[in-house]
Amino acid sequence: MYYISGFYKFKKIISIKKNKSILQTYFINKSIKGTIIISSEGINGTVSANKKNLDLVINKIKTTFQFNNFDSINLSKSKFQPFHRGKVKIKKEVVPIGIKVFKRKNKNHIEPEKWNELIKDKNTFLIDARKPFEHEVGTFKRSINPNVKNFKEFPNYLKTLDKDKTIAMFCTGGIRCEKASIFLEKKGFKNVFQLKGGILNYLKKIKKRKSLWKGECYVFDNRISLKHDLAVGSYSMCSGCRNPISHKEKMSNKYEEGVSCPRCHSKLTTTQRVRFRMRQKQINLAKKAGKKHIFQKEF
Repeated sequence: MYYISGFYKFKKIISIKKNKSILQTYFINKSIKGTIIISSEGINGTVSANKKNLDLVINKIKTTFQFNNFDSINLSKSKFQPFHRGKVKIKKEVVPIGIKVFKRKNKNHIEPEKWNELIKDKNTFLIDARKPFEHEVGTFKRSINPNVKNFKEFPNYLKTLDKDKTIAMFCTGGIRCEKASIFLEKKGFKNVFQLKGGILNYLKKIKKRKSLWKGECYVFDNRISLKHDLAVGSYSMCSGCRNPISHKEKMSNKYEEGVSCPRCHSKLTTTQRVRFRMRQKQINLAKKAGKKHIFQKEF
């Protein structure tokens, strides 16, 4: 069994290159997979390992960056290792939106148990702050997705909103909403709220019979999507366009394992199809031999 932890912390970080080297070496020594982003404003990451090593790396991160608690952290499980590699990256911002945040604000974080009441109010403007393909996999009823493919462009959408409206935002783990809500506050918005811990916290704490969530939650690892109780979902990944595909989409005659799905079938070149089919053939041969191929993306 593998344990997966997603987390973030806003805090002024120094000695970034040195700390990156320390963590990268630790990842290798402890077989830690996943990604951590380090910025001068804090850290953001998702890592996976066996329970013992995951606990060790979480403590290592805290001691390396000198803090006691994350701003947000979630824990889930998987029967397979959902990441291929362990990576530590340095970026200007943990989430690119054009502003830096060194300390979070807790007053606008709504617990999952109280979230339903907020978003049931028809006067609440509900924003899904994720990318369009994430929104298509699952979302809350009545939510609006800005259809922004790059989060750097999100401020352009936020500037069009009515300052007098009550705004509620959500994203996978909370960090995108954290920065977006602070951006809005700087622009003079007064009633901005976000789902504490994001969708993952909601799906873990709210039972399906009481849930207002529809569909599954896309995650950026080989589990592809998660359901209530953070159980692995039903989505797969198209090897042609790298977008999530449902079981229904796989029934289409435009779906070919390892090659295409209805979304990219007409966009692929002949050269791409030949290359993808050769890759899938190698994967199938490896599976038949009980091995894992280097290009295999799903488990």
